[in-house]
This record gives sequence, C-alpha cells and structure tokens, in this order.
Amino acid sequence: MGNTPSRKALDKAIGALPESEHYFGLENFGNTCYCNSVLQALYYCGPFRQRCLEHHAVAASSGEDDLLACLCDLFRAISSQKRRCGVHAPRRFVAKLRGVNELFNNQMHQDAHEFLNYLLNESAELLEKRQKREAMRQKDGAAGEAGGAARGGAEAGGTSEGGGGPSAAAEGGEVVRPGGADGEAGGAAAGGDEDEGKEGEGGAYVPKTWVHSIFEGVLTSETRCMCCEALTTRDERFLDLSLEIEQNSSVSACMRNFSSSEPLRGDNKFFCDTCCSLQEAKRCMRVKRLPNVLALHLKRFKYVEQLQRFKKLSYRIAFPLELKLTNTAETAAEPDRKYSLFAVVVHVGAGPSHGHYICLVRSHKHWLLFDDDTVDLVEEGSLQSCFGSALESAGSTETGYILFYQADDAWSAAPSEEGEASPSAAASPATSPGQKSNSSPSSPSSIPRWQGASTAASASRGVPSCTAKH
Repeated sequence: MGNTPSRKALDKAIGALPESEHYFGLENFGNTCYCNSVLQALYYCGPFRQRCLEHHAVAASSGEDDLLACLCDLFRAISSQKRRCGVHAPRRFVAKLRGVNELFNNQMHQDAHEFLNYLLNESAELLEKRQKREAMRQKDGAAGEAGGAARGGAEAGGTSEGGGGPSAAAEGGEVVRPGGADGEAGGAAAGGDEDEGKEGEGGAYVPKTWVHSIFEGVLTSETRCMCCEALTTRDERFLDLSLEIEQNSSVSACMRNFSSSEPLRGDNKFFCDTCCSLQEAKRCMRVKRLPNVLALHLKRFKYVEQLQRFKKLSYRIAFPLELKLTNTAETAAEPDRKYSLFAVVVHVGAGPSHGHYICLVRSHKHWLLFDDDTVDLVEEGSLQSCFGSALESAGSTETGYILFYQADDAWSAAPSEEGEASPSAAASPATSPGQKSNSSPSSPSSIPRWQGASTAASASRGVPSCTAKH
C-alpha cells in the first residue's frame, strides 16, 4: 500500500516513541483478518484500551471467562510484552468468539462491521450484567446487616425496663435505614441499567457502562407535520453510524445526506398527535449527543436484485483527518466539537464474499499499517489510496470501510474501574491528530468526558511503530 519506508526508518520511529508502547501483528487463524483489523483499531483507541486493561484485573480476580475478559486478556498480553514489536496469536479470543457466536464459528470471510457491532454490544451487555450482579450483592449484604442489627436491637429491648420493648423496636427501625439506603443505591444502579432513556440530574448524560461512555451518541428523529407545523422528536442511541455512499463524495457529504429531509406522504403519512389524524410530514435524523469516539461505517456492500447477490461499491469517498459534524440538532450540547481520525479499517478486494481487511492507525504523528501479522510504517499521504476509485467499473480496490474519529477534547486523565491506577498507567494511548503527546500523568482533578461511573484518575498513555513479520 503506497511506498513503505525501510526497516531503518521503522526502527528510528520506534526509538523516538515511548518505550511502554508495543506494536504487535496478530496471527490469522483462517480468514480472521476481519477480526484482527478491528482489534487493532480498538487497541489504539486510547480510552477503550485503558478501560480494558483496568477491567482485566477485575475479570482475572473474579475468574470471568467471557468474551470481554478474553479481549482484555489479549490487550494485556500485548501491552505487557518485553519486546517493542512482534507477532501475537489471539488464540483464546478467537476460540471464545467462535464459541459464543455461531456466525463467526467458521473460516469463511466475515464482515468487519458486523464483528465490531457485535463486539461492542456484547461487551456492553456483559458489563451491564456484571453491574446488576454487584448491585444485587450489595443489596443482599446491606439487607443482611440491617436484619442483624434489627434483631440485636429487639433482643436488647426485651431485657430493658419501663416499656423498653416498643422503644427498642423503634430503634431497630432506625437501624435499618443505613442498610435501606445502600439497597436503594443498588436498586437505582440496576434501574439505570434497565432504562437507558433516563438521564441524570439536570438532564446530564449518564452512560450505562464505560463502553457506552466512549462510543455512544444520541440521534434524534425530528418529524414536522406539514399541516400544523408541530414538531415531534424521538431519541435513539447508537454506538456507530452507517452511512449511505455516492460516487465521488466525502464523509462530510455522506453525513449531510444522512440528515436530509425525508417526505412522508401517501401510504407513508405520519400520525400527528396535534391534528389527531394522518398528515403529510417531513422527517430527518440529527445528532443530539456527539460521542467521544465516533465510529463511521461506509455502506460499501449493496444487494443487487438482478445479480441476486451483494456487490461492492468502490466509490471514491474522501475522508478528512479532521472532522466537524454539521448535522447536529439545535439542542445538541456541544455542536462545535472537533474530531481527529486515528484508525481506518480498509477492505481490499472486489466483493464482500472474498477479499481482505487491513487496518491503518495513527500514533504520535506516525501512521502504521497492520496487515495480520505484519506491521509497517506508512506515509500519511498513502491514506488517499484508500478513498476508493472514481471509475464505476473498478476491479479490486483498497477502500476505507470503518473510520474511527476521536473528539479532540475527549482524552484526559483516565478513571480506574476499581478506584486504582491502570495496570499500564505508564503507557499512553495513540494520540489523535489534534492532540499533543504527553507521557506525564494528568492532573487528578482533570475528569475525562468519556468516563463511566467511576472517577478515580490514572496516568495517560502513548503509541509507536514497527514491522513485525514471521
């Protein structure tokens, strides 16, 4: 892909980057390039990697063996390597993936976006279940302590004089309060998990898990009645956005088309609550809450009725290094938020049922190409070769498929899941184009926008570059 610098240039680049960073290719276990490319993109997503490393200690202590635990174990294995670069075999993760999802339990070519979507949702669901178990544990423990205190108060009241029994019973009732408060806190946490539509005090956004705090945004569907002009809105949460594409276009244009007005007429009329009848209307989707990490999926595979199969759209879609969303809702909290590109999952080939996936990631002003077990340093200008082709009948092409953008104001001190520093606090994640590299610990008072429920701070991280081949 483009001109690859010499190994000497790679070694020089590695020497100038933090020693805590590691660059490891991933072994292919039979058409698992879809998996490897997404894993590399997530590994170099600073907030996500740090939370995974923190969760690894929690999962290991409790003996968890689910997909998220295997993912965290993989990230931990790479980050704790003694060598700066090499090849790692994600054997445990791939085995668990194939065991929990029949779709991936084969050696067929799979879709990288389907895998990303499944991995994020499954990880979030596992975290929610864990939170509910912890809440129930705390509630049961608090109830047990309160019951013991109440029994102790009743026994003391039975031996006292002057009608001490009723008085002791009252005291016993007071003793229950601390336990009840704990129980209520646990119930509120569980309730918050079940009702994702609720917000915190003052309308503040409250993420359900740290996966949501990093990737989740909110769309609002705005439908305006053409008769009475009443506006109806409905919110919908997302972890990534899928965009329709057109030839010789750009990501910004695709985002504008995503939010273009859709007329509702004929058999598709809208029921207006104000008019109490079906009316013609216009509907559009806008971004109400901008996520900290924006994952964009370009819909390059289209089903063609005449061919009875999916066809790859190798259209030329330019994607910028810096992005600002223009399709935000009027009520969006931070509509001027700016994003920087840090990873691109690229599809190489002519069709969806065959081909190859590679990943490009940015690390300290260097771009790296991860192609399964190979890691190479590439020029920033080579990203343009992944825009696609301006020719309608293009053959095999390298096309950007999933784009990862991080908000320039999203990275800060990282909270620890259990109130302790991250196992790799000395390491610092890949910095985005709009960020300054800083290997020194952040101020504890600096609270990250992407944090979950926990608030403890730990140090920031970074990333280098190298070539790793068998």
